[in-house]
Amino acid sequence: MLNLPDSDIDEIEDQLNGIGLKYESEEYSDDDDVYLLHEMSKLMVNQINIPADAKWSQNGWTVSGRNGKGGATNQLNYPYGLFVDDDQTVVIADYWNNRIIQWKNGDTTNGQVVAGGNGQGNGLNQFQWPTDVLIDKDTDSLIICDHGNRRVVRWSRRSGTTQGEILIDNIYCWGLAMDEQRYLYVSDREKHEVRRYQLGEKNGTLVASGNGQCCGLNQFSNPTYLFVDRQQNLYVSDYFEKNKG
Repeated sequence: MLNLPDSDIDEIEDQLNGIGLKYESEEYSDDDDVYLLHEMSKLMVNQINIPADAKWSQNGWTVSGRNGKGGATNQLNYPYGLFVDDDQTVVIADYWNNRIIQWKNGDTTNGQVVAGGNGQGNGLNQFQWPTDVLIDKDTDSLIICDHGNRRVVRWSRRSGTTQGEILIDNIYCWGLAMDEQRYLYVSDREKHEVRRYQLGEKNGTLVASGNGQCCGLNQFSNPTYLFVDRQQNLYVSDYFEKNKG
């Protein structure tokens, strides 16, 4: 097992918070369990001085689910995007259950529904197929891609919150990321592009593609999950183009 200084571990945690282990090659759902794998993206190797002879654990462990497909709080039904907080709380976009469910570090029995969970719909207390979620630490809120309703919404994490607010609408969103300046990045699978938003603005700025759907290096074909590093380099999982991203 690799041992790293605390400073390097902190850096790894910062990097993984945004990426949420969501790249299709790194996240795997089997019987609707979510696995956290001891795999680090090659994107980080040069930043944290990992020894060339480092050895990685080959196995992960189940942190939520494990009880088959379903809608109980100890189950998931097609979990998609996830985010890991500083205290190792995991929040998960539970796609077919139309909810965001939270598992705190050490919870082994049940998660807690923290947004949605009121059936499929377009009310502000509902979702239609959420695909991604992140935590905005500054406002202690969840930012959620409500894919089927074509909107990005925000839910406060404060106790008693019963509905969210729309941040961005009319966008066929799939993936989310936030940089250190709190710019929000959103992938659009219909326009095959990624836009960057200041919180509160509706139109955003085009930052990747915008050249239609295809296979060129200036194009995407259904972009999904995103990661932004500390230098504001943007990494995009290009769903239908398996050889690039």
